[in-house]
Amino acid sequence: MYEATGKLKVKFDTQTFPSGFTKREFVITTGDENYPQDIKFELIKDKCSWLDNFEQGQDLTVNFDIRGNEYKDKYYVNLNCWKILGAGNANSGGTNPKSQAPTQATNSGQAEPSPDDLVSDDIPF
Repeated sequence: MYEATGKLKVKFDTQTFPSGFTKREFVITTGDENYPQDIKFELIKDKCSWLDNFEQGQDLTVNFDIRGNEYKDKYYVNLNCWKILGAGNANSGGTNPKSQAPTQATNSGQAEPSPDDLVSDDIPF
């Protein structure tokens, strides 16, 4: 799991392929003013609509996985986004990020549980 924070620079249109697969790409600008980095991420399948909740210039935190593959002797890397948090949902100041439940942009509109909510020390045997 990786995380990047920056400003939303570009939202691309959703692409639909003949196989029925859909993806949507977007770019955030990270880093300071002297050395900004533009990083492209992708959303796949039903997650493509998540980006509709955000505007260009908005601060985002993106959680993602790195995916790599080979095709015809060429290697490709994709940053596959699985969670987006807007600035309105991010913590400010010195609070513990795990003490608040940030809202995730989802189709259902419900907050996704944090990893801490999913871990249980109760062993059933």
